[in-house]
Parts: sequence; structure tokens; C-alpha cells
Amino acid sequence: MLRDQDRIFTNLHGYDDFRLAGARRRGDWDGTKDIIAKGADWIVQEMKASGLRGRGGAGFPTGVKWSFMPKNDPRPSYLVVNADEGEPGTCKDREIMRHDPHKLVEGCLIAGFAMKAVAAYIYIRGEFLREAQALQTAIDEAYEAGLIGKNACGTGYDFDVYIHLGAGAYICGEETALIESLEGKKGQPRLKPPFPAMAGLYGCPTTVNNVESIAVAPTILRRSAAWFAGLGRENNTGTKIFSISGHVNKPCNIEEEMGIPLKELIERHAGGVRGGWDNLLAIIPGGSSVPLLPKSICDDVLMDFDSLRAVKSGLGTAAVIVMDKSTDVVRAIARLSKFYMHESCGQCTPCREGTGWLWRTMDRMVKGQATVAEIDRLEQVTYQIEGHTICALGDAAAWPVQGLIRHFRPELERRLSAARDAARAA
Repeated sequence: MLRDQDRIFTNLHGYDDFRLAGARRRGDWDGTKDIIAKGADWIVQEMKASGLRGRGGAGFPTGVKWSFMPKNDPRPSYLVVNADEGEPGTCKDREIMRHDPHKLVEGCLIAGFAMKAVAAYIYIRGEFLREAQALQTAIDEAYEAGLIGKNACGTGYDFDVYIHLGAGAYICGEETALIESLEGKKGQPRLKPPFPAMAGLYGCPTTVNNVESIAVAPTILRRSAAWFAGLGRENNTGTKIFSISGHVNKPCNIEEEMGIPLKELIERHAGGVRGGWDNLLAIIPGGSSVPLLPKSICDDVLMDFDSLRAVKSGLGTAAVIVMDKSTDVVRAIARLSKFYMHESCGQCTPCREGTGWLWRTMDRMVKGQATVAEIDRLEQVTYQIEGHTICALGDAAAWPVQGLIRHFRPELERRLSAARDAARAA
């Protein structure tokens, strides 16, 4: 369990002032000039040494990502912060922006300096009105205090921070689609290569990072990479904000140590499963795009990237969606299939056609109108979608269905057989 003194987000639940005075009282903007004075190379090396992996879902090492930015490029460089939080079940980034926005602004400055960026663009999901207002207040305060802008923090480094409100499209959470949208174009993913570090925003070197990844950077650099690397497990270090929802007694956002057992996380922070742990049916451990896990696996699994990958799921955004035995698990996954069909940008044929086909088949299975033989066909189609699209939305649509078939195939077969028998009897 994470000790209070090791928490990074000390105002996650908004009990204190989100403005500059409150942020400074909690330790933000302390020694920022000294951190920058140590140089860009030192910052990047410390972030590498910390072992921080991207908190947006992919889990790519953050320090390594920063190091990809070219060092002697005549073009301006940009930092883009992905605050287009649209993954069902995930609500951590909006809490950071609403209650601890100065952590993000300070993180933008330090990350921007490390990659020699001239500005940061924070792309916020359009529905997050209060979050955008709080963040804009923090940015205005930082400008007024000389913390960003010309000669930021007295370092001689000029750095601007801008907010851009998106239109609420899930696909714009993909980094290249986000860049396209930021440029005023339709939000559709780009082919890679070239990667954003070579040709991103306006054709210039760009790094896209999640809100949480940027917000934790100043604390890591203040307290040392060794401190952060000492939390969690090897290759899964540090702390993480977990969003726990569904059939629990106390849904919550909580910062915890990586590698905490899933059962302990739910029982300690979310008041346990509704009706007790034995009433658990399944859990989606990392937002709607990762495969669900049955109770038998949830009993012992740890909450980190590698442990969840070992059981054929994923940490993703660490949005834990709990389903008790009252859940119609087939209907639940069908609902997710409908979501991904709706949010597909339509650029790639496997995704454009496949997500619609998945939902229509899942809908027939919910109603008992499919055949048992179609279960294998459904699984086959998910593998024809997975890995065959420009971005990961195709994978995100396929994985929940794969998880359902992997762990709840008997329930699918029972439902379809019961519907067939009822039709015969009639």
C-alpha cells in the first residue's frame, strides 16, 4: 500500500485550493528553476532512470520517448498533451486538471525544456468544461507569476502553454489523430512512419504525452528517479491513479503503488464488491478496450503492465470496471462493441466494416438469434481486425470480444442453446 508521504497527487479529490497559492503550499513550483538549470540531458536521463511508463495506456517509457526528439533541428518543436480522455471507465486526467492543474502546467514547462519545445498544446476533450476552466486559470496564474512565458521561472527559456478544446471524438485520443484535429483537420490517424518526433504538429518535431505522464514529472525530478523507481515492481515502477467503477460500494479515483493486488485495491479503496468478493463475476482492469478477467484470475492478479499482459489483458488506463453476478456479461460486451463501432473514424476497412459486423453479431447473440457455430466466426473476425489497422482502435474493438469468448464461452453457448430450445418448443 502506498504511504501518504509518497503520494504525488495530494489534492486528487479537491479538498484543497487548486490555484497557485494552494499548489505552492503542496510543493509545486518549488525549485523549478534549479531543475531546469541541470540541463535537458539530465532531465531526460532522470526520467529514463525513474522507469516511468506512459500513463495513457500504451505504457511506453516516457524518458525514452522524450529522447527521440531531434537535438539540432532548425524547426520549432512542440509538446502536445493528450487530455482527450474518452476511454469508457477512465476519469483520472480530468481530476488532475480540475484539482491539481499546476502540476500539469509545471510538467509542461519541464518536459518542454527537455525536448527544446517552444510551446505546449493541451488538447482537452470538449465536454470537460470545468476542467478547461481550472486549467486556464492555472495557466493565467503561471503567466502572471512569470513561471511560464518569456524567461520562464527566470531561466532565460521562453515557453508558452495553450489549451485547445476538441469536439469529443474518441479517435482523437490517438496521438496522430489528435495532431490532425489540432491542425484543424478531420481527426483521422496518420500513417507511421514518419513518427511525430520527426514530423508531428505542423510538420515539426512533436511529442505527445498523457496528462498523468507529464504531471508526475516535476515530483519525480524533485524527489529523485531512485525514489520513484523504488515504488512498485521492476519495469512497473512508481504510482498510478486507478479509476474504480461499476459494482463496488465506493467508486473512486485513488493513487496507489504499481503492482498492488487487484483484490486489495478494490477492497481497501472501493469498499469491496457489491455483495462481497464471492459475488464477483468479472473485472475489466484497464478501461473498456482491454479484455475482461473472470473472478478466478482476479483473485491473485497484480495491477501492473506485465502482470496483466501475462493473463492476456492489460493495464491500459487503469480504469477498473467491476461486474458482479447480476451483470449480463454478453450484453455488456455488446454495448462496448456498439461504442467502438460508433467511434471508428472509418479510414481503415477492417475497422470500418469489422466494428459494425462485431456489434451486429454481438447484438444477435444478446437476443439469442445467433448460432453456436458463429462464436468461432466471431472470434476469427476479431483476429482479422486486430493488428490490421493504422491505429489501435481496431484492437480496442476486438479485445473485449476476445476476452468474452476466452472466459465466458460456456455462457454464450448456454444462451444460444436455450434460445434455440425455446424456439423449438414454440
